[in-house]
Amino acid sequence: MASVQSTRMWGTVFSLSLQSRLQMLCLCLTLVIHLTSHPVSATKRSTSLKEITDGNWEDILAGEWMIKFFAPWCPACQQLQPAWSEFADWGEDMGVNIAKVDVTEQPGLSGRFIITSLPTIYHCKDGVFRKYQGARTKNDFLSFVDEQKWQAIEPVSSWFGPSSFLMNSMSALFKLSMFIRRCHNYMTDQLGIPVWGSYIIFGLATLFSGLALGLILVFIADFVFPSRRFSSSDYYQKKQSMQQARLIQRQEADHEADGEEDDDEDEEEEEEEFGDQDEDWTRRRGSPEGRPEPGTQGFTDEAVRKRIVAQRQDEDEDI
Repeated sequence: MASVQSTRMWGTVFSLSLQSRLQMLCLCLTLVIHLTSHPVSATKRSTSLKEITDGNWEDILAGEWMIKFFAPWCPACQQLQPAWSEFADWGEDMGVNIAKVDVTEQPGLSGRFIITSLPTIYHCKDGVFRKYQGARTKNDFLSFVDEQKWQAIEPVSSWFGPSSFLMNSMSALFKLSMFIRRCHNYMTDQLGIPVWGSYIIFGLATLFSGLALGLILVFIADFVFPSRRFSSSDYYQKKQSMQQARLIQRQEADHEADGEEDDDEDEEEEEEEFGDQDEDWTRRRGSPEGRPEPGTQGFTDEAVRKRIVAQRQDEDEDI
């Protein structure tokens, strides 16, 4: 009897230990499944939120995208990060690509999309961009995409689209500014050049590059759009004829000036001759014995001059 009871007791203990073992096994399996599934969900989250750079930004021109532009130092961007991550988890189910752009690492994209405030969110559908202006919660993002509220927003003009020539130029300008900033930091931090010295270097570089660019543009303009007067065949003939005409005019002017000088000299000589003749005439008319001068006999100087001129004319006619 005692042996039977002991057997039953050991059977009960064995059955209880078996049940506890099964429970422990189930708990272990549950824990293993949870631990293995958690990294997978983390991987999904990391892959669902895409990162856009200068090298792959053209991928957003196809399909539907929601893109966030942020900076790590921006407080508003830090507040938006949890909601944006939760929204990214729903992107695959809704067929929307969720992406982010760090403007501190991608200055070209900052200029391409004209980012003036942070954070900035854009919606893109098959290359057509619209700026999101609504509330910044996960539910608002979901309703914006699911209910297609983006259709009520005016799209960005093609002139200011990220793939336009103007925005490509802006992107290059922003990249250049970032390159200059890095060079400035390198010269001041690594080389020990003072700040004012760095400014002088950049000023001289800007001056010489502007001169070189201006000369290149002038040469291109002269080559592509040559002047008509230089390209015409009659230009040099007209130029030569004009030079000859100017030379002839100068020679005529010199001859006229020489002629005027000769006339002036002749007049002066005639006046001198007239003066000498007047003196001779006066001497002839005067009396060494004290006879009165012509003026005392009633003859004026003008009458005497006329007589002398008439006598000279007669002498010239005789000659």
